[in-house]
Amino acid sequence: MAWHVWLAFVGAAIAISVSPGAGAIQSMATGLTHGVRRGYWSILGLELGLMLQLTLVAIGLGAAVASSILAFNVIKWIGVAYLIYLAVRQWRTATVDLREQVGKATDSSATGLVVRGFLVNATNPKGLVFFLAVLPQFVVPTAPLLPQHLAIGATMVVVDLVVMGLYTALAVRLLNWLHTPRQQTIVNRVFSGLFATAAVLLSLVRRGATA
Repeated sequence: MAWHVWLAFVGAAIAISVSPGAGAIQSMATGLTHGVRRGYWSILGLELGLMLQLTLVAIGLGAAVASSILAFNVIKWIGVAYLIYLAVRQWRTATVDLREQVGKATDSSATGLVVRGFLVNATNPKGLVFFLAVLPQFVVPTAPLLPQHLAIGATMVVVDLVVMGLYTALAVRLLNWLHTPRQQTIVNRVFSGLFATAAVLLSLVRRGATA
């Protein structure tokens, strides 16, 4: 992959990662309740889901899913249901002193956080359609494809790791203002609403949409 093409993809990867979505919401919600260090378990799951989508696109299965109404809708509605589950879970989160809870063992194990993050990205067909529309612009079909796909995948994951880490750290900064149960309840309700909004937006995605 030529340097100018790679640099252009880095810019696209940053734009994709920074744009608010279910992954960013998951990162911030996890940062609030688990802190930055444990939040990276959730981010690891997000990246595994991202790599799955990139792999499917690279081997051509992404196009098959995007072109199949049944497969697309099954994945989409699984994603919608999972985001609704996260919204309900966040709404019902107990009001505790999050500043004392951060960094301590909680009811969510590292494995649970990884799985939660993975499902957020893996059940989002919008990502598949988006990658199908964007990635071909940075791939030279006459050159070996594997090195190009590996470079694209590694770049996307590294960029997303950094951006999701920043979202997690930003959420942790909010802990300085969470002194009362009422404030914590408001924050839980806000993130619950964000998950629910992400579910609604995902439900509106149609096969062939690219944004």
